[in-house]
Amino acid sequence: MSLYILCMILFCIGIYGVLRKRNLVKIIIGLAIMGYSINLFLVLLGYRFHGRAAIEAETQDILSMVDPLPQAMALTSIVISLGILALVISIAIRIYEKYGTFDITKIKRLKG
Repeated sequence: MSLYILCMILFCIGIYGVLRKRNLVKIIIGLAIMGYSINLFLVLLGYRFHGRAAIEAETQDILSMVDPLPQAMALTSIVISLGILALVISIAIRIYEKYGTFDITKIKRLKG
């Protein structure tokens, strides 16, 4: 249970970085931390103590198998978060090329 609370704390750290920071790089790092915490949570959902992989077919005892569905969802989440981070980084680079700063408050004041 404590691991789930640590995942929630990690997610809250990411939300804090997104909502309270004014630098675009720190906001992007907050988004990455949020994605990592979600992936960790998905892997923890399918974890079983002393569980074995689903592809090991020594016995067909389903009770001792680790659930492969959350692992597949975590892989999908990794790919989606990678695409989102690449898009956000490219937007941040374009903003820096146009305005010369990563500070959101300075970007709001500039016109053009």
